Amino acid sequence: MASDGFAPRLGGTLSAAEARELNPLVLAYVGDGVQMLYLKAKFASSSHAKAGKLHTLVSGQVRATSQAKAASALADALDDEERAVFLRARNSHVGTAAKHASIAEYHMATGLEAVFGYLYLTGRSDRLERLLGAAEEICAD
Repeated sequence: MASDGFAPRLGGTLSAAEARELNPLVLAYVGDGVQMLYLKAKFASSSHAKAGKLHTLVSGQVRATSQAKAASALADALDDEERAVFLRARNSHVGTAAKHASIAEYHMATGLEAVFGYLYLTGRSDRLERLLGAAEEICAD
């Protein structure tokens, strides 16, 4: 079943209440995959580069330092619901550490990924694509 967004809706859409009940790190896990798929599909459809180069382009934007930069820039653009998801995830106890980022950057990145996951799972495709596009522009600079 295809959605009106960039990716198929797999497993249906959750209500906002159901999505809020998920562990914020689960939302971040989903959001990381959503951002990666968004960037892979976008770069693959707009570039003639080989897979290795595409991987490098995507990896540069889906790393904690880049995501933290985007999270800082987009913080004021989040609505109250998104901000609550962001803060819950950012403040969660994360069992691992990023290899090439500070703990603060890793937490900021986790918050942004959770917002992406939340928007994806609740079917807010238009808003998700706006934030993914804005994050991409910020990280491209």
